[in-house]
Amino acid sequence: MITTTYQVQGMTCGHCVSAVSAEVGAIPGVSDVQVDLATGQVTVTSASPLDTDTVRAAVDEAGYDLR
Repeated sequence: MITTTYQVQGMTCGHCVSAVSAEVGAIPGVSDVQVDLATGQVTVTSASPLDTDTVRAAVDEAGYDLR
């Protein structure tokens, strides 16, 4: 398993956390998504390394920005 931490900008509440978790969690191979609202860090566990553009697209779909 691979664990990668991303920085996401714009999250302010529980709904934000849910939206990002759902979109990133839907990426094939992702087994876990942990969001720290206070820091904006999103830690993703996946079977193999994820393409950053794929993660960026999922975060964008949720309405936020991957730094």
